[in-house]
Amino acid sequence: MRVIFMGTPDLAKTVLEALVKSDNEVLCAITQPDKPKGRGYELTPPPVKVYALEQNIPVYQPQTLKNGELQPIIDEYKPDAIIVAAYGKLLPPYIIEFGGYGCINVHGSILPKYRGAAPIQRAIMDGEKTTGITIMKMDNGLDTGDILTIEETDITENDNFETMHDRLAVIGGDLLVKTLKMLEEGNVVPVKQDNTLSNYAKKIEKTDCLIDFNGDAYYIWCRIRGLSPIPLSFAYLNGKMVKFVDAEYSDKTYDTEPGTVVSLDNARIGIACKKGSILIKRLLPEGKGRMNATDFINGRRVSLNDVFKSTKE
Repeated sequence: MRVIFMGTPDLAKTVLEALVKSDNEVLCAITQPDKPKGRGYELTPPPVKVYALEQNIPVYQPQTLKNGELQPIIDEYKPDAIIVAAYGKLLPPYIIEFGGYGCINVHGSILPKYRGAAPIQRAIMDGEKTTGITIMKMDNGLDTGDILTIEETDITENDNFETMHDRLAVIGGDLLVKTLKMLEEGNVVPVKQDNTLSNYAKKIEKTDCLIDFNGDAYYIWCRIRGLSPIPLSFAYLNGKMVKFVDAEYSDKTYDTEPGTVVSLDNARIGIACKKGSILIKRLLPEGKGRMNATDFINGRRVSLNDVFKSTKE
C-alpha cells in the first residue's frame, strides 16, 4: 500500500520504522515543526523527521493544517491511505475524508476507552490491568472512528509510562502492518464504537502530577508510575518540591497523618497514606538531579515524622 505518514514523537517513529521495513511504500512524512528544547532553546527536529530523512523519505512540516495546506501534497502523491500516529494536532475534514482507504490511526488504548491525548498515562494512573493498541479508521470525531483491529497487552506492576509507551509503540507498528495487509485482502470488518463505554484521556496537566497522600496508596502508586519518567508526580517536603521517580506499594496502614514519613530503611522512604503506604525508591529533589532514596536519606534531607504535603506551606 502507498501511504502518507503523519506523526511526531518517538512512538510515531517506531510505527514509521515498522512501515518502512514492510512491503508498504511510505511516500512522505508529515510532522510537527522543529521546536526549541533544552537550556539553550536550540531548535530540535522531531524523531519522525530525523528517521524519515535518514531513510530518504520527503518530510513536510506545515505550521497549520487549515485552509487546505496539505491538499497539494495529497494530490501530488495520491496515497492509498494516510497513516496517523501521535501527530499532535486535530486533522481537518479535507484530510480525513480524502478517499482511498481513508485516514488510519494508531491509538494507544483499547477503544472506546481512553480517547484523547494521554491514553497510556491515564490507563496506568487509573489502575487498569490491561491496555493495548487500536487501529481505527478516523472520522471527524475525537477517536470515534470504526475499529479495524485491536491487540491487548498487560500492565504489570513493573510497568510505568516509559515501558508501556515503548511496548505499545512496537505493538502498534506490527499491528498496523498486519491491518494494512488485511485491508488490501478485504479481510477487515470495521466495528462501530460503543460511545456509552468511552471516557476521555485528557492531556496531562501540572495538577494531575500533584500527589495528595490523603488517599488510597494503591492509586497513588499507579499515579507515580503513570507519570514516570516524565513529567513526574510530586509533593512538597519542608516547602520544597520533591518529584517521585520510582516507588513500591504497601497495604500497611499507619495511624498517623497522611504524608508522614514512617520509615527510612531498605533504601526506601515510607510515606503513610490514608489507606496503605508508599515506599519511595528514587526521587528528584528541587534543584538536584535524580537520586535513590538512600542518597536522599544520607544527605539528611528527610527525617522520620516529616510530612510530605500537597502545598508548599
